[in-house]
Formats: sequence, C-alpha cells, structure tokens
Amino acid sequence: MESWPPGGSGPAEAGPRLRGLRGADLAASASLLSGAGAGAEAGCSAPAVAAVLPAGGSGERMGVPTPKQFCPILERPLISYTLQALERVSWIKDIVVAVTGENMEAMKCIIQRYQHKGISLVESGVTRHRSIFNGLKALAEDQPNCRLSKPEVVIIHDAVRPFVEEDVLLKVVTAAKEHGAAGAIRPLVSTVISPSVDGCLDHSLERARHRASEMPQAFLFDVIYEAYQQCSDYDLEFGTECLHLALKYCHIKAKLIEGSPDLWKVTYKRDLYAAESIIKERISQQICVVMDAKEDEEHVGHRLEEMLKNELNHVKVTSGRDLQQIILEQCYNFVCVNVMTSDFEETQKLLNMLEESNLSILYPVVVISVQFLDYESVPFGQKMENLMQIREFAKEVKKTNILLYGLLVYYPQWETGLLKAIVDLVFS
Repeated sequence: MESWPPGGSGPAEAGPRLRGLRGADLAASASLLSGAGAGAEAGCSAPAVAAVLPAGGSGERMGVPTPKQFCPILERPLISYTLQALERVSWIKDIVVAVTGENMEAMKCIIQRYQHKGISLVESGVTRHRSIFNGLKALAEDQPNCRLSKPEVVIIHDAVRPFVEEDVLLKVVTAAKEHGAAGAIRPLVSTVISPSVDGCLDHSLERARHRASEMPQAFLFDVIYEAYQQCSDYDLEFGTECLHLALKYCHIKAKLIEGSPDLWKVTYKRDLYAAESIIKERISQQICVVMDAKEDEEHVGHRLEEMLKNELNHVKVTSGRDLQQIILEQCYNFVCVNVMTSDFEETQKLLNMLEESNLSILYPVVVISVQFLDYESVPFGQKMENLMQIREFAKEVKKTNILLYGLLVYYPQWETGLLKAIVDLVFS
C-alpha cells in the first residue's frame, strides 16, 4: 500500500462516544463524530470513521478511453470532486482509494495538484469487491509499514458519485453504529422485469415495494471485514452489493436510509454533462460585491448590490466587507466596483487575495471588474487606456484558474445594460 501524501491524517482523535442515535439532530451528531460537544467532557471516544473508494473501473459503459473517474469536468477529474465531498467532513479521518497500478501515478498527481489531504492509495483488484477488500485490508492494521488505524465504522462510496452530502453520510454512519450496516436507497425509476430464457416476459416486480440500492453505505468495520474474509470467489468476482455480504456472511440486516436525488452515479457520457451543469449551478449560488467605499458612504456599488438582490432571488448576494471570511466560505463569484480609485486598485487587491488563498485550485473563480465613467467630465480615451489593463491582468490570472472580465460603464445612464452583463458573465 502507498500513502499519499506523506504525513496525512493519522489515527482518529479521542472524543465522545456515539450511542444509539435514532433520528437525532444531525448537527449534534456531527459534533459528536468530530470529537466536539458536551460529551467530550465525559472522556468518552467518538467512533473512528474511515472511507473506502473503489476506483479501478475501466469506464467501459461510458465508451471513452479514459476511465470515467478520471474524466474531466470543468478541466478537473471527476474523482477529485468526490474526494473533496468526503474531505469536507471533519469526522472522516482516513480515505483509502483503490486504483489500478497503471493509474497509480495519475492518482498521485491528482492528489498533489488539488491538495487533497489524508488520502491513502492501494492497488485495486480486478473486480469491484476485490478492490473494496484491498481497501479494507489497508485499514485492518495487518499491513507492513501502514500508517492507518483500524476504524470502528467504515464508509464505502463510489468514486463517481461526487455529490454526496454530509447529512447522508452522517445518517448511514449513525445507523451502522447501531445496526452494524446501513445503506442509502432511492425509489425505483423504472419497473424491474424478469425475462424468460426465450426472451419473453416472465414476471415483473411491484415497483412500490422495492428500492434502488445506492451509495454511500457504512458498516461496523469488524462486520464487513469478516464478511469479505468469508465470502466466496464467486461473490468476489460477480457480486456488487456490499450490504448483501454483511447479511449473507454475518447475518446483519442493514438499516436502509432514504437518500437524496443527488446520489446518482456518473455512468454514461451524458452524465458528465449533467454533472458539469450541477457543479456550475452550485458554484453560482453566491455573488460578492466588492467596492472601494465604506458601508455608510453613498456609493453606486450599494445600488448595484440591491439590484442584484432583487433580480437574483435564488442567489446569495453579499458585500465584501470581510473579504478573508468570504473567501474562506468559498465564494467563487465577485463583482469588484472601482469608482473612488484609479488603475483598478480594488480589483488588484482582490486578485492578490484570491491568488494567495488558492481558492481557484478546485473551481474557476469569476471576477467582474466594473469601472464607472462620468462621460461629462472624464475623456473617454483616458478611461479606455485604463480599461486595457484588464486584458493584461486577465491573461496572467487565467493561469491560476481565475476568469477576469472588465466592464466600462457610463453613468448616470448605467443600470439597464450593466445588470444583464454581470448576470451573463457569472452564469455563462
């Protein structure tokens, strides 16, 4: 097994123990799992949680030469989005990814480029179950030079399901802690039928009584590891359902958790376009207006902010009064209004902060620099020369995945065209 990068997450830290949480408040449960909350004073320990991602597939159903987990979405590999979704969850201490030997170096490059932390790599098997088994072995503390600790609960998730949210992960982990195994489910979209040997309908299942098994799934580690140690070669070669192994070999009936619609799996080429659309929509949900004025000053930027709020009811529009905090909250869209200063000083300041934050490593950041021009007092040629600076800025910052646009606006006749231009740039 290879660990990458060195010095990633180690053994889970001590915290409160999670006991019998049936439908408990999610925030309180998350606090327990992350080692915070009132229970910490009692000196109990939270369950150590790890995740295993089988990522050895060839992408045969997608019909492309690149395995689907490495296919780019917004120029970033799909698996990186899934890793990011798991890394956001503070109480997941280790993530083990099983990849083929030929893709090991490519996976290391992805981890390094997108600064993923606490990721360990193992070589995948020839089937999904064998890949998962290899990941579990790496967590079982029986491998030489292994830095990982055996968790109490392990999550198994697909590398090509990038939209999993913390609340679903928390629900399956909490249920697994109580029942031994748990998995997300969704209603069937189509009726399942069984054909006869001659290709005719034999029988169909009543759709309302059945569910589609999805990911994530979670297990007490000792349960699923024992199941894999006992399962037959037939199961390892042809099986796909981990919950079934826990039932068949350990007699554990998994608790089924209703999952959200975002748990779908990127399987076909068209799914890549759907995933890109979802990602674009998500990162367009917040716009920050940055202006070179104090909050209580009369400023055209305040008027612009109000206009955006009125026009974009589904988008959070905020003022950049605390830029550091807004960047930490991962806002990816900025409108920078330059009125009081020349030479786009406010824009340059914002660009410097964004580059230092490395925010654009994961997603493109859009910056729209707006320069207002009083056509009655300032020569047009003078302002056009200043505006040309934006082109040079844009060339440089594009190298760091920051997309800079410049708008020169005449006032007072500015409102009609400006709002449409900003909306088009942010949502394009």
